[in-house]
Amino acid sequence: MKAAIMEGIKGDIRSTNLQDPEPADDEIVIRQKLTGICYRDLLTHEGFFPRAKFPIVPGHEVSGIVVRTGKSVKKFKVGDRVASLIYIPCGKCEYCRSGRENLCPNKQTLGETVQGSYAEMVKVPERCLVRVPPGVPEELATISACVTGMVYHALSVSGQVLPGENVLVTGAGGGVGAHAVQVAKALGANVYAYTSSKWKAEKLQELGVDHLLLSDEFDREVKGLPGGGIDLALDTVGLPTFSRSLRSLKFGGRLVVIGNVQPVPVELPLGLIILKGNRIEGSISSTRKDMKKALELSAKGDIKPVISEKTDLDHVADAYTMMKTKKNLGRILIELKN
Repeated sequence: MKAAIMEGIKGDIRSTNLQDPEPADDEIVIRQKLTGICYRDLLTHEGFFPRAKFPIVPGHEVSGIVVRTGKSVKKFKVGDRVASLIYIPCGKCEYCRSGRENLCPNKQTLGETVQGSYAEMVKVPERCLVRVPPGVPEELATISACVTGMVYHALSVSGQVLPGENVLVTGAGGGVGAHAVQVAKALGANVYAYTSSKWKAEKLQELGVDHLLLSDEFDREVKGLPGGGIDLALDTVGLPTFSRSLRSLKFGGRLVVIGNVQPVPVELPLGLIILKGNRIEGSISSTRKDMKKALELSAKGDIKPVISEKTDLDHVADAYTMMKTKKNLGRILIELKN
């Protein structure tokens, strides 16, 4: 099969031919048409995840058709359409047993500690998979764990958003943000979308954004809302927007952080947080339950894929450059010709 290899930290990313994967007893081999490029892949390449093992097939956004199964697999068969978590949970710890496998301290991450998704075929254990309902575009199946499922978890589980609440999404023109505004709308929120890229504004309005925020001082624009600000801010960026996201909150407002494009510390104004009774929470990845919910929304048409472009395994480095320079609107996908 054809795949891409990341040689090491800041090393070459090259396409090559690898042996087709052989499933262990509990594993399933999936043939893919598409896989996504996540900003985490760029951070892995830059060396921000010390557990990463090189050389490695990067990427963690997996979907496709089952082509082989191990002898102990019971829930899936050849021909089933599936999507995978971005990690392999241990299946035994307290978090896995309680359905919070995203918090599993023993999990292995695709594209970092085990071979990832930049390949025509991927193998993962059965416990990583969910079925993809009919009518879900392959683009949305591919990003159902790392994007739409992750956002659903952040908004519904971590943020506990309620219908009618005012939700702010930062980085709204990016691969995560463009889908986050749709998930928030599907959950009944009034969506305030911030982007620093004015050329992305028109597309965001097409996605149903209620209020578009283009000023870098977007926190000042929402001060006139009831309670003095936003109910829930979903920060998909991190350091560049964190302070403004926090200051946009109303009394009792919540900030959920899912992005960290510049992995450096941020300052916390403790007095502000205490006096306004604000809550800050990190939200990591998605569970299989979150994926199922996101796929249901996709099947209903509540979420549409926002794809900047599709590239191939020979041009991954070019896609990384495009993402670093914010030239993409929505997600960049790798098309796998097999």
